[in-house]
Amino acid sequence: MTSTAVERIGSYVLLTVASILALYPLAIIVMTALSPDRVGAEGGVHFENFGEAWRLGNFSTYLTNSVIVSVSVVVLSTLLSCLAGYAFGTMRFRGSSVLFYLLLLGLMVPSEAVVVPLYYDLRSLNLTDTYVSLILPQVAQSLAFGTFWMRAYFRSSSKEIVEAARLDGAGNRQILWQILLPMGRPAVLTMVLLVFMWTWNEFLLPLVMITDESLRTAPLGLSNFQGQYTSGTALLAAAAVLVALPVLVVFLFTQRHFIRGMVEGSVKG
Repeated sequence: MTSTAVERIGSYVLLTVASILALYPLAIIVMTALSPDRVGAEGGVHFENFGEAWRLGNFSTYLTNSVIVSVSVVVLSTLLSCLAGYAFGTMRFRGSSVLFYLLLLGLMVPSEAVVVPLYYDLRSLNLTDTYVSLILPQVAQSLAFGTFWMRAYFRSSSKEIVEAARLDGAGNRQILWQILLPMGRPAVLTMVLLVFMWTWNEFLLPLVMITDESLRTAPLGLSNFQGQYTSGTALLAAAAVLVALPVLVVFLFTQRHFIRGMVEGSVKG
């Protein structure tokens, strides 16, 4: 057996083991969600647990809030990150390096360190218990990563294509929106997916900023649901599946571009 075949078999074995380790907890949660919720109940598959968890936990409201917040954060973060990344990646202006590294401080400062002063600032502006208190701070948190990510893409993009477009009379707006961004769809979609997952799973910020039940997001609603139904493991597992399902759906639709963007990023890095 050649060394190449041995390496290929070893890669398959490693990937299989990694897949089992990653999927095993998910399988346990799904199996628990489909199990009987009460002692002495009939066995079998209980899909009604999802409907019961949806009704008791008020997840229609919580998931709607999470969708509103996540979509708003993704749209604003993507737009601003593309503009900032293009400026830092293709332009040379005074203080650009200082501004870029100053922006990168957002990657180094944990949200736990700023959430308390941020709460008092937003409360003084009467913005707590609003969508604004959830959207704008998360846009600011995502902007540092998004700018860093898009700057790396723009710096690695083909300079010959950009120079040819400039010779043809294209301005910065045309180069960005009509040339570079269509070419960088995997990079943009990778950033969109990561920002969406981070925003959807955010727990601390809604916990601090939101007291109105009608504005709670899905992770916060799941935490409250856990406190009310600590003995109902099946309903709790069903609620966890409902909260995680949107992220899974988005990933399945964007996985090809996500993997391509991550591979290209690692190669260029």
